[in-house]
Amino acid sequence: MPMRIGTPMPSFEGATEWRNGPVAAEDLQGQITLVHFWAASCGICSEQMPRVNEWRDALAEKGVRVVSVHMPRYESDTSVADVDAAIAKYGLTQPCAIDNEHKIADAFGNEFVPAFYLFDAEGKLKSFSAGENAARLVQPALERLLS
Repeated sequence: MPMRIGTPMPSFEGATEWRNGPVAAEDLQGQITLVHFWAASCGICSEQMPRVNEWRDALAEKGVRVVSVHMPRYESDTSVADVDAAIAKYGLTQPCAIDNEHKIADAFGNEFVPAFYLFDAEGKLKSFSAGENAARLVQPALERLLS
């Protein structure tokens, strides 16, 4: 079941591995947090990575954290070597959970890549978007939280 607006940020427990992390939901208290689900085999995800990195870099000084979660869509997506190659290719320096068992996805009620969950500084969900227009749709909510 999808998360409702106002729901507290779920745990990141259950990641099979972490890159540039780990991070826990309680570590993110007091900061606006954008949780980004993606998959190495997802073409739309690859198109949106530059924008995710731009947010990560440009908004860090404003207290925004980005956490990425690699959620495999296919058995082939569970190759950690392929995920590592994609992390390097896209220049992901933010914490990135590898969620090969979908435990984090299940905690979020997430079925989609790409998907964005935006949480306010109190750790409450403010916006969710998924699919081809996900990055474009989360942008106004991010701007509202920063204003």
